[in-house]
Amino acid sequence: MSYLELFTSQTNVFAGLQKPFETAKYVVFGVPFDATSTYRTGARFGPNAIRQASQNIETYSFRSKIDLEDLALHDAGDLPLSADASKTIDMTRLVVEDILAAEKTPVAIGGEHTFTLGVIKGLGVKAAKTAIVSFDAHLDLRCEFLGSTLSHTTFMQLINEEVKPAKIFEVGTRSACKQELDYAKKAGVEFFTSQQIIKQGSNRVAEQLKEKLLPYENLYLTVDMDVLDPAFAPAAQNPEPEGITTTALLDIACALCDKRVFGFDVVEVAPIYDQGVSAVVAAKVIFELLCQLEKSRKK
Repeated sequence: MSYLELFTSQTNVFAGLQKPFETAKYVVFGVPFDATSTYRTGARFGPNAIRQASQNIETYSFRSKIDLEDLALHDAGDLPLSADASKTIDMTRLVVEDILAAEKTPVAIGGEHTFTLGVIKGLGVKAAKTAIVSFDAHLDLRCEFLGSTLSHTTFMQLINEEVKPAKIFEVGTRSACKQELDYAKKAGVEFFTSQQIIKQGSNRVAEQLKEKLLPYENLYLTVDMDVLDPAFAPAAQNPEPEGITTTALLDIACALCDKRVFGFDVVEVAPIYDQGVSAVVAAKVIFELLCQLEKSRKK
């Protein structure tokens, strides 16, 4: 071993835990992309901010009784920085294809939500049997916004039209235009509003979702941090009032984590807008989802 290998290492890996790719079960990668942002920019700095936060919170999950340190994690690093949305989506697709071909679970950190289109494209034939659950304040079902047909406002409609997953559910919705509501009704996209969650309670909504998800062979979870009220994630890229709590998000998302979940992403932290609160919350969400998945696979 050389002194270079002995005395130096990559310090900014998720949770400070790094297993070789060959032996890892979960592969983390970042997508530092926010070129289509229509309000706040800066989510391209999210992956590294979330990594830094992840190294400074404890790893034991009281929800799942699992310690993250016992998981086989590999942080593959970030995709190249690019202002080209199509190129970023294609790179994401290729990376996800490689991870799934190696029979590992992809965990993507954003970056703006647009790149989730690339993740879902990476499913290939599995997409037709996959239900997507998106935790998001917005439906993101526009056909076009500010002259662009490919952006964080349109990607979910593109997923439905181009990839054709078995079903799309959106959770925490509280911001939409009439065109999106009409499209959701026509396309069979179901959503649970933040008001429903607040009034009915997270456990009841989780049970309703679990029942609706029973027919589907695969599940993919995508978490936009703006699903949370700005009080809990002040540095969300597109904050929207009257959101849900961190506890409600974790109650519902963790309840869905069974063996069918093959991957997830957490997106849209623009860390320059707070003092690290949102990055810590995002890291905690990733911790809890990973531990819950591990628990489901040990049963």
